[in-house]
Amino acid sequence: MQPKAAGQNTRPQSWSPRRLWPLLMIALALILFFVFDLQRYLSLGALREHQAEWRGFIQAHFVAAILVFVGAYTAIVAFSIPVAIFVTLAGGFLFGAAVTFPMVVAAATLGSTLLFLAARSALGDLLRAKAGPWLARLEQGFRRDQWSYMFFLRLTPIVPFFIVNLAPAFLGVDLLCFAVATFFGIMPVTLIYCLAGAGIGDALEAGTFSVQAILTPKLILALTGLGVVAILPAILRRFRKTAP
Repeated sequence: MQPKAAGQNTRPQSWSPRRLWPLLMIALALILFFVFDLQRYLSLGALREHQAEWRGFIQAHFVAAILVFVGAYTAIVAFSIPVAIFVTLAGGFLFGAAVTFPMVVAAATLGSTLLFLAARSALGDLLRAKAGPWLARLEQGFRRDQWSYMFFLRLTPIVPFFIVNLAPAFLGVDLLCFAVATFFGIMPVTLIYCLAGAGIGDALEAGTFSVQAILTPKLILALTGLGVVAILPAILRRFRKTAP
């Protein structure tokens, strides 16, 4: 076998199925969550039934309650368990909006970043190898304006949260950009849910509260407007390039 010439590029490390284990753990957690019907403990009915007990624990063990909430919320986001909105509302109701808001922003950012890293490590190289040049071109375009795109996706409450956690992992978004855009981009809608949770007491007792009633069409339009402002620099840059 002839030795490689000096300066010759080495072959990139091949993809291994072992990289899938983080995503397999996420899938297993989701399956177990639904198989054991754990969502019954994370519902408005459970909140109404156990609110005195949970508030008593918070008053007696405030720091421990914060650690439990942040840890549980981080895991919920990292494993893409679809109860984050309810937990945000419950936090606002039990802790108050001022305490819940920074907890949710920090925990959601951490959980999202963990999922982002897991997806990028598990499937990023494989997708690049299988997809071919078109993914490289898409990745290049997305990376060029990644800050605008990430803030648009985070500010606009239309794209499902877990998709915004996964898609950038396959489009070459920098970790710093992902984490910063997530931290600041989720603040508006998080504040809305925290404030809504802090005021659901009477509606919760009456059984008339609806999660869908929080994000009204006008509110969604307003948040989408913030997203458009975030993506405007990328649009203008593209327009300048295509203008004669």
